Amino acid sequence: MHADPLTALRREADELDATDPLAPMRELFVPAGKGENAVRAYLDGNSLGRPLKATAERLADLIAHDWGTRLIRSWDERWMEMPLRLGDRLGRVCLGAGAGQTVIADSTTVLLYKLLRAAVAGAPARRTEIVIDSENFPTDRYIAAGIADETGCTLRWITPDPAKGVELAEVEAVLSERTAVVVLSHVAYKSAWLADLPAITRAVHDAGAVVLWDLCHSAGAVRVDLDEHEVDLAVGCTYKYLNAGPGAPAFGYVATRHQDHLTQPIRGWMGHADPFVMGPGFEPSPGMRRFISGTPPILAMVGIEDTVALIEQVGLDQVQAKGELLTAATIRWVDWLLRPLGATVVSPRDPSRRGHHVTIAHPRARELSARLWEREVIPDFREPDGIRLGLSPLSTSFGEVAEALAVMADLMAT
Repeated sequence: MHADPLTALRREADELDATDPLAPMRELFVPAGKGENAVRAYLDGNSLGRPLKATAERLADLIAHDWGTRLIRSWDERWMEMPLRLGDRLGRVCLGAGAGQTVIADSTTVLLYKLLRAAVAGAPARRTEIVIDSENFPTDRYIAAGIADETGCTLRWITPDPAKGVELAEVEAVLSERTAVVVLSHVAYKSAWLADLPAITRAVHDAGAVVLWDLCHSAGAVRVDLDEHEVDLAVGCTYKYLNAGPGAPAFGYVATRHQDHLTQPIRGWMGHADPFVMGPGFEPSPGMRRFISGTPPILAMVGIEDTVALIEQVGLDQVQAKGELLTAATIRWVDWLLRPLGATVVSPRDPSRRGHHVTIAHPRARELSARLWEREVIPDFREPDGIRLGLSPLSTSFGEVAEALAVMADLMAT
């Protein structure tokens, strides 16, 4: 590295931004403040993605036209089919899922409960174990534990290396004739470890069980190809890389082969075969509509469509390639600039095993995170000593990352 690492870092960032085919996409997002109040670097898009300008326009149009003018008629004209129509488009563009297998509904927590509970209930009586890992996101672990309490199932724990994530051999070691469902995150929320979805899915199937993948840090960022790899079930949120906004609903995927025999546990009127009959008993709708419970959150679904359209325009492969470049540059720059100041990269260095965030460890991580926010540099903190840099390929520039690391270096040196 040159005598002045910071100058060389900024020069390289400028060169990468100049050749970035996705650079024009950044202008499509709402600016993050103006002048002295502008955010210098937003590196938390893997917690809450930035809003698209098109979403602000679409929300205004929905309020003025669909809601304000068409009023209740919009349910018949558009809204009733929106969870399925939008689910199909999301599935096709971002998940590698054919039509009729993806639905937009509820929060990630609720959908995770629905699909895991349905899978446990649909398993043969001898299959009484739910496999999950100790490093999985808290909601996944809490939901699995709650379902185990409800059903008498046993939790079978995998304890992976926290700096990496669940590996194939660790899954194979716990599979047996008692395994009902395996619940894993495709991209680990702390380390960004990218699990081997195809190989793990095959191993679970070879053991006679089903797999449920949490795609919260995958959807809209990395390829998953659910149909190609014969995934059984999946859930994921839309407010991270899909930029749908705070409280935006999640998506659920159920492979066609499972839909008719899975009974979801939250039976609401919208999941009925004929919702407006208002009959005394519940008859599940055919297909994915049966996994809807209550009235769809139309306002909160608006932002999903805009980002899915943008990803379809530029191509998911190009999004993933930018993410790999961003994370590789970030790791290289952390080594140059921050490692001499006590920071270490704890995310995988192999791009084939890494999602689109980079976590670094530092003894003063909590304090540094708070002070970075004061300086308008926005990462997030993860216990016990992690600063997580979320890199959204459509909205994050290489220059933003360089600016953030420069501020971090200044704070670490004081």
